[in-house]
Parts: sequence; C-alpha cells; structure tokens
Amino acid sequence: MLIDSHAHLDMQDFNHDRNQVIERAIKGGLSRIITVGINMASSIAALKLTREYDSVFAAVGYHPHNASECNRQALNKLTETASDPKVVAWGEIGLDFYRNRSLRDVQMNVFLQQLEIAGELGLPVIIHDRDAHNEILSILKKIGKGDRKGVIHCFSGDTNMAMTLIELGYYISISGVVTFKKASLIKEVASNIPLERLLVETDSPYLAPAPKRGKRNEPLFVTYTAKEISRLRGIEPDELAVALSANTERLFDLPAVS
Repeated sequence: MLIDSHAHLDMQDFNHDRNQVIERAIKGGLSRIITVGINMASSIAALKLTREYDSVFAAVGYHPHNASECNRQALNKLTETASDPKVVAWGEIGLDFYRNRSLRDVQMNVFLQQLEIAGELGLPVIIHDRDAHNEILSILKKIGKGDRKGVIHCFSGDTNMAMTLIELGYYISISGVVTFKKASLIKEVASNIPLERLLVETDSPYLAPAPKRGKRNEPLFVTYTAKEISRLRGIEPDELAVALSANTERLFDLPAVS
C-alpha cells in the first residue's frame, strides 16, 4: 500500500469533492496521506482534516511564497499546533527563487527560523526548493548531518545533489514529473539513488502525472508515479510499494497500519 507523502488537501481545488477524493485514494490502495500546510490557515485546515480521517496526517509551516506574512507570533502558534500527535513534520518550508513571491531575504530568514524550530521539536522538515539549489545545500550543510532530517519534496536537482542531501540525512521525494517523457534528469535520479531514501508524492492538486497531465492531481494518482519508478528501477511494483511505505513511515514516524 502506497503513501502519498505530500498533498495539499485543504486547497480550494478540492472544496466540491474533498471527501470523495480521500475515499478514492483509500479504496485505491493508499494507506496514508500527508497533507501539508503552506501558512497558518492552511496548516490549521490540514490538522482539521486529520480529525476526520485516520489515514490523513499533517505538516505545518510557512511556504516561501507566504514568507512575507510570517512573524514570530504565527510561528509560536504553529509551534503549539505541532505538539498534536497527528502533526508529523514541519513544512512546507524552503526557498523559491523562481517566482519570488516573497523577497529573497525574507524567504531566507523565515526558512532559517523554521529549520531551527523543527530541530528543537525533533520534527523532520519538508523542503521546497525551486531555483535555489546552491542556497538550500549551503544552509543544510551548515546545519549538519542527522537522522530523519527531512525530505526535499518534488525534487528537481540532479543525482549528485540528491546523494549529497542523502548523506546529510534527507530523503528525496519524486513527483508525477517523473512520468513526463522529457523529464530525463528526474528519471535518472529516481533510477539511481538508494531505494531506502526514496519517497513518492503527488503535490496535489498540482503536477498530475502523464496519464492525467493537465487535470487536477489527487492522491490516488501517486500510483502512476510509483509505476514509472518501478519500471525505471526494474523492480516489481509491489516490492517498490513496500519499500516506499517503509521509508515514509520511518521518516515521519507514522504509526503502523492495523
């Protein structure tokens, strides 16, 4: 049974059929979904969803797009929220130097603050990295190595970068982009990094895999991503699913499925 390690179930794209989306995922073979906050309201909404579904867990944090609205009061409140047992990670945090919806200095400051809080809480981080590979690597190297440090979600770097991050204690999460015909870089990463450091995700409602490309993504579609990775690595889908689920459970300290 697969786990979607990164979705945004609170977003308005799911307002008309959120329950059906979650039910489809569960009936389709997913055991858990991690829904990820991007600001205060989103994080609270993510946690609320975990109350309704045993299979849904949450992450809380401020996305770099929302860094300009983040302050110490908000971070203090999120720190309190993170004590809930269904909050399994701090994120989505990071740097986005492609869209630059928040000033770079602001993004950097908020990212560093959140990394510090997550470290104090002992929570793994979920990191967004777009056009900021060098900055992300530099920061994470300064923090140093550890166990269960976190995951680089929707990974877009090369294999060398992935291996450097793995050595620091991070996992690499592959999205539906790996199913795109011309996505040679991420296909190479998915083929070659150690299996025990690999996760899969949808980033729903974004980045639908090739069979659904251009449509709204949803957690069930992580099965297409896993199928492509099993093809690339030359292993049976069931074997891959077992490994991916174990990796996700280990990183986020998820309870065993009864």
